[in-house]
Amino acid sequence: MVTRLLIFGIAKDIVGSSATEIALPENATITDLKNILEERYPRLKQLSTFMIALNNQYATGDELIKSNDEVAIIPPVSGG
Repeated sequence: MVTRLLIFGIAKDIVGSSATEIALPENATITDLKNILEERYPRLKQLSTFMIALNNQYATGDELIKSNDEVAIIPPVSGG
């Protein structure tokens, strides 16, 4: 299954684009996606953490990704 990713902040600089497509196995979870992303883009491991949003909601590791889901990489943010 090919999934389109939206990428924000410093993660966009690491990946080199604000959007990309990634092939995932059927029944892939958020944890699977994070592992694939860290393998493909090792600099993501240098971030203190990054979140994955699934259909505009922060996702946990065991949630399944379906073919039409909107998936976004959200890097750590700071504010004041």
